[in-house]
Amino acid sequence: MTKKNSKSQSQTRSQKQNSQPADIPKVKTGIKGLDHILHGGLPKGRPTMVCGSAGCGKTVLAMEFLVRGVRDHNEPGVFFSFEESEAELILNFSPLNYNLPELIKNNSLRIDCIRIEKSEIEETGEYDLEGLFVRLEQAIDEIGAKRVVLDTIEALFSGLKNQFVLRAELRRLFHWLKAKGVTAIITGEKGEGQFTRQGLEEYVSDCVIFLDNRVINEISTRRIRIVKYRGSMHASDEYPFLIDNTGFSVIPISALTLDHKASKERVSSGVADLDEMLDGQGYYKGSSILISGMAGSGKTSLGASFAEAACKRGEKTLYFCFEESQDQLFRNMESIGVHLSKWEKKGLLKVVATRPSFYGIEMHLLQMYKEIENFEPACLVVDPISNMNSVGNFNEIRAMMMRLIDILKSRQITSIFTSLKSAQSVMEEADGGISSLIDTWISVREVANGNEQNRALCILKSRGMPHSNKIREFILTAKGVKLVDIYKTSSGVLTGAARRADTAARAAGVIASGLNKGGQP
Repeated sequence: MTKKNSKSQSQTRSQKQNSQPADIPKVKTGIKGLDHILHGGLPKGRPTMVCGSAGCGKTVLAMEFLVRGVRDHNEPGVFFSFEESEAELILNFSPLNYNLPELIKNNSLRIDCIRIEKSEIEETGEYDLEGLFVRLEQAIDEIGAKRVVLDTIEALFSGLKNQFVLRAELRRLFHWLKAKGVTAIITGEKGEGQFTRQGLEEYVSDCVIFLDNRVINEISTRRIRIVKYRGSMHASDEYPFLIDNTGFSVIPISALTLDHKASKERVSSGVADLDEMLDGQGYYKGSSILISGMAGSGKTSLGASFAEAACKRGEKTLYFCFEESQDQLFRNMESIGVHLSKWEKKGLLKVVATRPSFYGIEMHLLQMYKEIENFEPACLVVDPISNMNSVGNFNEIRAMMMRLIDILKSRQITSIFTSLKSAQSVMEEADGGISSLIDTWISVREVANGNEQNRALCILKSRGMPHSNKIREFILTAKGVKLVDIYKTSSGVLTGAARRADTAARAAGVIASGLNKGGQP
């Protein structure tokens, strides 16, 4: 063997060792977030088991898999139902805008319903699924189906008590689907102490997806988990999912990484005096800002001023309001010269007003994610994030903020979170923990002076920029927010009317002194 050949073989071995194993062929489901946690989609030409308790969304996921296949990938599908008729399915899915009748009319979707009554079945040793295979094959061949759904597997075997026959036919069904080359979803009910009723379906399936609908503190949350996936990497954590009028959505939270870009571009806070305190230019684009303070200290006013400034720049802004209705927010902000309603009419501002108790923490996060996906804002306000106390503890709120901030930073969305500080607030004792997620932290507070209650503002931190360390008086006027320097005298700090009176008295004293020096008698 020559040295040249030896070197060539050595390079070949090295290339083989360094090469990564190829992933198996996959089919995209088209469902938001689900393909992400599946690392590309379901195994092509193989069966996938979707299991869970009643009402968790198995049939919705399966039907959307077929609908998305037709719409997005021109792949016809067959839906075999063992519980509902075609008319019932069309009616049940009408709120989701799937338009099943049109897909059926175009021969893109075939729905076949097989009623199996346990009382009508006489179990024999020769019972098999040959009749089902014939109907399946006919339906697949007639429309050239690439995707198949069987809903649900328990109904198919409801008349069988012989476990040996049942298991043999289950295996034969899954092998038949593989041989046919269709990508299939089989739905099944959750069993006792196992993912499926028979305990065999999960073993003969190439992919198993488990859906769960749990109620904690009277709040329902749906979650999805990929239990197994032969021949492919996949996310293994639980993820919240949502079913609304657009269908099935999953947010792949743990897939987010700290690889977002950091912009050097600056955006105005909406308050000229605050911009001056922030190195004269305002916030960094894509940064996260926390504004914390007691009730009535002006947090919403700062958030609304930021939103209006963004709209004036022509940037779409999303405003999540957790304690006021949209009309109430608009009315209140007009009193300080911030007119949000006109930007909402122009389509630059969208206000989403929701009671925190309407969802659990994870469902709120998913709703926010969907709104961000659909509206595509450049700026965002959450007012106040502390109202989540009613549906979660500090650790849950912090985890939600971490995930939401990652989403926002990955999209370069500049965001403001307001936080109410009170004696009972979870956020108050944990502001330090929350602030570690934040780029700029602004504190607004109330200052008692004589018989008045006034406001003050200071910047506790602002990463990556020089910023003022002064405490400034925070004034709400009919023309917006103003900041003035704290007024100190020998008797202490004066704000509001006391500051104005002392300033006037000093001005009068200076004038009098000037007149005396000018030779007045």
